[in-house]
Amino acid sequence: MTVSDDDLISEWYAGCFRRLVVQLYAVSGNVNEAQEAVQEAFTRALAAPRRSTRLENPEAWLRRVAVNVCTQPASSASGAEQAAAPDRPPPAAVVDRSLSLLRLPAALRSPPEGQRHALVLHYLADLPVDGVTTTLSVSAGTVKSRLEQGRQALAELLAESDINESTSTGRIDVRL
Repeated sequence: MTVSDDDLISEWYAGCFRRLVVQLYAVSGNVNEAQEAVQEAFTRALAAPRRSTRLENPEAWLRRVAVNVCTQPASSASGAEQAAAPDRPPPAAVVDRSLSLLRLPAALRSPPEGQRHALVLHYLADLPVDGVTTTLSVSAGTVKSRLEQGRQALAELLAESDINESTSTGRIDVRL
């Protein structure tokens, strides 16, 4: 029995939609934008099913399309729309508990966009450096630099929040 192109894309959807939304949420900081970007990637796969079903790594292609959609200036809401829509955490069904427990989505909004994208793709999407270079269309040196700077920024931010939390309760927690 041969699986149709539409059935194959449906299997991809069932297998990786949630994972891609989590990754794109970490990129954009907005669950609705992340869901829309991933939906758009699947829509593009459905528009050219013969091409997309023959890909060696369809999830990587979907991720790249979704990141591109998410980072295009036209896809982001205007300043007035962003102010009107409060930044809400995603529904529990979308984000893995480990991410919310680690306060990572909120912390990832602090580094500049390039660092945030590199961090998310490398550590959350588990792409090697060359996969990140391909997805973001930048050099390996740029990715490595962004990863290093992003790690330093997150370490400082998370260390500050640990100090603030521990001193607000009267405890001082020094971690080496």
